[in-house]
Amino acid sequence: MNLFADIHALVIQALDEMVSEGVLPAGLGYDNVAVEPPRDASHGDMATNAAMVLAKPAGLKPREIAETLAAKLVADARVELASVAGPGFINLKLAPDVWDGLVTAILSDPGYGRSAIGAGQKVNVEFVSANPTGPLHVGHTRGAVFGDALAALLEFSGHAVTREYYINDGGAQVDVLARSTFERYREALGYAPEIEEGLYPGDYLVPVGEALAERVGEEWIDQPEEAWLEEVREFAINAMMEMIQADLAALGVEMDVFFSERSLYNTGQIEAAIEALRARGLIYTGVLEPPKGKVPEDWEPREQTLFKSTAHGDDVDRPIMKSDGSWTYFAPDIAYHYDKVSRGFTALIDVFGADHGGYVKRMKAAVAALSDGKVPLDIKLTQLVKLYKNGAPFKMSKRAGNFVTLRDVVEAVGKDVTRFHMLTRKNDAPLDFDFDKVLEQSRDNPVWYVQYASARINSVLRRAAELGVEPATHPALDDVAEIEVVKKLAEWPRLVEIAARSHEPHRIAFYLYELASDFHALWNKGNDIPPLRFIQEGDRYATAAKIALPKAVSVVISAGLGILGVTPAEEMR
Repeated sequence: MNLFADIHALVIQALDEMVSEGVLPAGLGYDNVAVEPPRDASHGDMATNAAMVLAKPAGLKPREIAETLAAKLVADARVELASVAGPGFINLKLAPDVWDGLVTAILSDPGYGRSAIGAGQKVNVEFVSANPTGPLHVGHTRGAVFGDALAALLEFSGHAVTREYYINDGGAQVDVLARSTFERYREALGYAPEIEEGLYPGDYLVPVGEALAERVGEEWIDQPEEAWLEEVREFAINAMMEMIQADLAALGVEMDVFFSERSLYNTGQIEAAIEALRARGLIYTGVLEPPKGKVPEDWEPREQTLFKSTAHGDDVDRPIMKSDGSWTYFAPDIAYHYDKVSRGFTALIDVFGADHGGYVKRMKAAVAALSDGKVPLDIKLTQLVKLYKNGAPFKMSKRAGNFVTLRDVVEAVGKDVTRFHMLTRKNDAPLDFDFDKVLEQSRDNPVWYVQYASARINSVLRRAAELGVEPATHPALDDVAEIEVVKKLAEWPRLVEIAARSHEPHRIAFYLYELASDFHALWNKGNDIPPLRFIQEGDRYATAAKIALPKAVSVVISAGLGILGVTPAEEMR
């Protein structure tokens, strides 16, 4: 059941009647007609802008349309009052039995709020994609949580989703990893490691070096680099990816696909992608003007092979091959996204760190060109996370060498707290993560406040079960505080669709906090007014009717926390 969608359908039906009656002209588009919560809750339960958006194309005054439309809407049994406000907005007050019916519908539908807007849509969500040179850090943590929650949100709204990790194992950084690992291999055999500047100093490579020593003994100790580099690189990358997968598992993230950048080289895939662009007249040889400000690493003051990305919205054309015939870093990125398009995805989403903002236009241009504009690419940037402990900045991680790892955060506060707090800000806004505050038991801590609502509900349902009472199929809604909770439940399906369409899972966290606030307000009111309490001592029938509402709330909280990847609290310790 989607109450907002139902009332929206009622509005459209009434508008169609007005067209058939000649009140409105035929051919009007209803795309901008909305039904949503009013800005001021005192104005009603819902509001529609139908008269406002249709007035100009209909050649009528908004109030003329609104008054006729309001009369039609109030004739429906679900609408108790339809009043015209201001220049032509219509505020609706719904009949009391609508709210009773909504609670009943939620109790009969564990999937309440799920949507089919993504039916037939195959979406690839690429996220994390960190260089396989060390453990994931706190910045990766935010990207991992955001990407995983976005994927879950899209699945909840009917999309077929693939979670994908792009292993950046084709650049010079993996050679640095191999050399760093080799020093730890020497260390494991009793030699002093030479961790020169530019190598990775973190002690996470110590066990990798030990495992390598156990595997090959002293075979490579006196060998030149060319004798061992390739095999050590492969060994180290595999070890790092095992570590990264374990880190992700600790956060509750499981990828469907790990795609290796190296698989694109010497296989013809890069060449195929570039030829696809060439066939569209988008590859040419030329010299780029020097950019203003900071000079990017792929700019050369000489003739290069260029992708005409400006034809698809980029600011400048981009080099894909250097003057020496080697590929730029952009070429394998093009090939990788060409592979995604070739796999039949109807939409692509990339989750990047904020430092990759310069990639956005060129990647969008490449995908638009390769898919002939048929496959949209949305790139979501996650801003930095600032860590605090006891109110002071917290930076050092001995294990990593110079940063706080994902595992540090999860071990300090737990998976659920980490995930929820990472979604308490929009992805492109900076996030403060205070190890003390995220564990604080107060209304100011959204994680605790939502989980406290979950725990309170479970305590009520456990107590009712002890009394042998199950929730009634019809609730007892006698107070405005109860109605406010149900109104918030009515927003859930609409909120899911808005969040899914905008690719904004933080909206789920915000909504859960608001729902928890309304529920706690009802709980507190029940402390002062005994008839509002969920457990009505000595009255099984009243109790069964009262606990229907918290049971309905638990359905939505569990669904919302499930999207965020958080386990609902059974009780608070």
